[in-house]
Amino acid sequence: MEFRYSLAKYSGKKYLLECPNCGQREFVPYIDNETGEILDPSCGRCNRMTKCAYHLTPRDYFQNHPEARPQGEPWRQTYCPQSFRPSIPIKPKQKEPTAVCELPPAIVEKTLKLKPESHFVQFLGTLFDPLVVEGLAMMYHLGVTKDLSTIFYQVDRKGRYRGGKIIQYDPVTGHRCKGAANANDVTWVHSMMKRGTLPENWKMTQCLFGEHLLDEFPDRVVCLVEAEKTAVIGAGFAQDCIWLATGGMNQLGDKLDVLEGRQVLIYPDIDAHNIWVEEFQKRPYLSVTISDFLVENATDEDRAAQIDIADWLIRYARVPAVPPLEGTEHSPAHSFTNPIAADVAKYFPARFAAEIEALVEDFDLVPVSFTSTPIENPEEQ
Repeated sequence: MEFRYSLAKYSGKKYLLECPNCGQREFVPYIDNETGEILDPSCGRCNRMTKCAYHLTPRDYFQNHPEARPQGEPWRQTYCPQSFRPSIPIKPKQKEPTAVCELPPAIVEKTLKLKPESHFVQFLGTLFDPLVVEGLAMMYHLGVTKDLSTIFYQVDRKGRYRGGKIIQYDPVTGHRCKGAANANDVTWVHSMMKRGTLPENWKMTQCLFGEHLLDEFPDRVVCLVEAEKTAVIGAGFAQDCIWLATGGMNQLGDKLDVLEGRQVLIYPDIDAHNIWVEEFQKRPYLSVTISDFLVENATDEDRAAQIDIADWLIRYARVPAVPPLEGTEHSPAHSFTNPIAADVAKYFPARFAAEIEALVEDFDLVPVSFTSTPIENPEEQ
């Protein structure tokens, strides 16, 4: 049987309207197949079937608006089959919020210090400028223990410290230290605290690592990874994005709901790609793009090592140092007052020393890497 009204055929995001129930631009309207016009902006179905489930059929619309019924036509039969008599689904009730327990701020603050540096922060210093490292430590609230392990605090959007994961790293390689004392190589702040410091009914309720950055940078693209270490390193390389971490391959669940309404790029570890693809297919209300970069470019050795995107970034960020140009080993008559400018000037002819120092100071420049470029006319250098 042909029906006069049907849901608009998919032709890209541009055809979607704002849902009258949830307000998201995921609403598919009913179209008059004779005129090609939308029946009414409230008549249609929301694509967010898990989160919203709003669906108003032409039959229900005409029952609520009898004045809009086509005159002289058996609308009950021609606009909706008798066997299909849907009612407007009620929006699923929100789950009762779980009571959030937080770590005492006074205890947390004692660990939030830049000196001494944790072994992980020392490793960051082999990748980035000291100012960048300091900014990453402050942005992600990185803590440090007496043995220089790193505390990755989970801070939610309300600024509550929900938990702190303690991990020890090698300051040279950046790899997690493995020891018999801790088979999983991970401990938690609350488990290390003295008995009686926390209430008896205290229970950790985790959130995404870096969640507090969502409201601080509302317009930035979100990059989601598995490990906290990877999120921090990613933020150092791509500072125009927000990097968050789940804390584990299977640490997904309801804490992902805070990503609704954001554009999310997902970089699974090489061994978690298929698992994450399957899991995020269950969450159509999230706007995500899952990267295939590692799957397509990893070697057999990479797969055996179960690398993540941070491993790849580190590998190709560390390029061999470019030697100073011949004839510039000795400082010119110019006397440097800025050590950064003095270091940069080694890679340029001596006569440019004053100009280089002026540029460094005026624009607060920081060297990141140097690349040697062939010169067509060496005599003009």
